[in-house]
Amino acid sequence: MARVVLVTGVSSPLAARVAQALSEKPGIRRVIGADSAPPPGGLPGIEYRHVDLHDGSLDRIVTDSGADLVLHLGLDTVKGANREDDLLGTMRVLGAAQRSDSVRRLVVRSSATLEADDAAVVERDTRSLQRRRPDLSVAVLKFANLIGPSVDTPLTRYMDYRVVPTVMGRDPRVQFLHEDDGVEALTLMALSGQTGFFDVSGADTVPLSHCLRRIGGQRVPVPARGLKVLRGMAKHGRIGYASASAARTVNTGLHAARLDPTSLCTALDWSPAYSSIEAFESYAHSRGGVGRDGAPRGGRGAGLRPVHVIALARATLGR
Repeated sequence: MARVVLVTGVSSPLAARVAQALSEKPGIRRVIGADSAPPPGGLPGIEYRHVDLHDGSLDRIVTDSGADLVLHLGLDTVKGANREDDLLGTMRVLGAAQRSDSVRRLVVRSSATLEADDAAVVERDTRSLQRRRPDLSVAVLKFANLIGPSVDTPLTRYMDYRVVPTVMGRDPRVQFLHEDDGVEALTLMALSGQTGFFDVSGADTVPLSHCLRRIGGQRVPVPARGLKVLRGMAKHGRIGYASASAARTVNTGLHAARLDPTSLCTALDWSPAYSSIEAFESYAHSRGGVGRDGAPRGGRGAGLRPVHVIALARATLGR
C-alpha cells in the first residue's frame, strides 16, 4: 500500500530535508509538511499545512490526510528555544497519533538539550502511548547537539559570537551530530520497523575551548553566577543566546550525559558518517571567519560587548 507521510517542523532545514528525502522513496504516495510557519522558499512535492499549537488543527491534519507514518521533528516557535511550546508540541503529536485510526508508525525526534525533567516527560508519555496503542510502532531518536552549515540553534549562536562567556574552571566536552547524519538517521528509522529509544551522535567529543578557538571567539571565563547577569541584559543588549530558555538549552547541551549510538547503529546497520569533531569542522568551515551578524569577526556584532563584560565584572565582584 502506498504510504502517506506527515512531517512536523518543516520550516527547519532538517525537517524539510527529511520530508524531501521521504518523498523520493518508492512506495511513498504523499508527504504533508506541517508547521506554524511555512518552509522558506517552499518545498516542491510537499503539501504544506499550517498548524497552531493552541487549537485542534493538528488532529484535523492527521485525520484529513490519512497519514499512516508521522515524524515529529518539531514545530516552529518563533525560531527560538521555548521549553513549554516544545513539550506542548510533542504532547499534541502523541495525542493526535493515539486518536488517529490511520497512523501506524510514529518517529519522534528528541534532543540531548532537553532538561532531565522534560526528557522524562517525553519518555513517560511516549511509553503511555505505546501501552494504549500496542498496534502503533514508535521510535524516539535522541539527537546530540545538531550542527552543520545550515544549523541555527542557541548553542551555535552562543559559540559564534566574537566574545563568549564561559564558566571559570570548566571546559565541557561536547558531542555533535552533523545535520546530514540526522537526516539519514530519521529517514532510515521512519522506513524501518525498529522501535524503542535510540541515541544519535558522533562517536567522540570536542572540548568547548577547541570549538571557540577554531571559529575565533574570544573566551571570557567568569564565575557561574556571573552568567545569570546576561539574562537581565538580553532584551536590551540583543544577546541571542542569553534569554532564560536559550540559556537553559545551551547549558544542557554543553553538559549533557554522553550519548551512545551503538543500539541505533545495530538496529539500522548504519553509523554516522561524521564524528563529532568532523561535524564541528564542517560547521566551522562554513562560517569562514564570519560572525553571527554576517560581519567579519572583530566587528561589533550583536552579541556580548565590552559594556556587558564590565557589567559582568561588577556583578561577580560585588562592585
